[in-house]
Amino acid sequence: MKRINQIVLTILMVSLLTSCDFIKNSFTYKDKTKDFVETLIKEDYTKCVDQMAMTHEMAENTNIDTMKIGLANFRQLIVNSWGTELEYSFMKSEKKFSTVEADNTPPNTTLALIEFNNKKEFGVLEVLFDDKSQKILNIKTLDVKAPIPTMTYFWLFGLLAICIPIFNIYVIRQIKRSDLKKKWLKYIAVIFLNTPAITYAAVSGLSFKLINLQILLGVSFGYMGFLNSYWTFGIPLGGLYWFWKLRQQKNEVTETELTTDQNINTEPIIDNDKPTTE
Repeated sequence: MKRINQIVLTILMVSLLTSCDFIKNSFTYKDKTKDFVETLIKEDYTKCVDQMAMTHEMAENTNIDTMKIGLANFRQLIVNSWGTELEYSFMKSEKKFSTVEADNTPPNTTLALIEFNNKKEFGVLEVLFDDKSQKILNIKTLDVKAPIPTMTYFWLFGLLAICIPIFNIYVIRQIKRSDLKKKWLKYIAVIFLNTPAITYAAVSGLSFKLINLQILLGVSFGYMGFLNSYWTFGIPLGGLYWFWKLRQQKNEVTETELTTDQNINTEPIIDNDKPTTE
């Protein structure tokens, strides 16, 4: 038992440290992208070049003058499509590993997706960072341009989604208080058996998947830019089943108690003081 606790503690510590690094990198990628684009909008192409990973092997043979022309064209694309007053939010970062070499991220690089908007429409920047210098190797816009969605329905759906883990926690507490055997199996069923799943995404709206287990007490959530904001909850099949079983067990106990009380009340009363005739 002590060894199991140590393993669990180690996993939690590693997860915590990884999460801290992820959060730190998230702010780094967003801030560096923001600084680069704002410098680009100001047409300071020399400073833009300084913000790029020119010492990386991918940029060794790059002609600076040609790069500045490309940056000017990129600036024109952004300004014409979204204007000059932009806000930014981090979506995700990843390293791609695939059997298809062209789909892999280059060695020692990280791909980040940064969402930006002009308060009316939003787009997405795909930015390749050099892991060593933390500078930009490549930047481009994805084929995304859409109106900023209203978030009212998103948060209302979230209130509905939160009800699922609350219900599952209630069922787990009822199982704990019951006299059921092998309770840990029931806990696993309640925690993991949450399917089919219903999703509401801020941009694409409602969707439904028949087989999509929601293992975190029946709900998952994302809030990384408009394109990556969603709520998903699974139908709590495990929780509903054991809720029904516990209610059934409680009703059986109640019926047994009522039957016992009725039998006691209908038993004949014998008065020992009453004289008997021979």
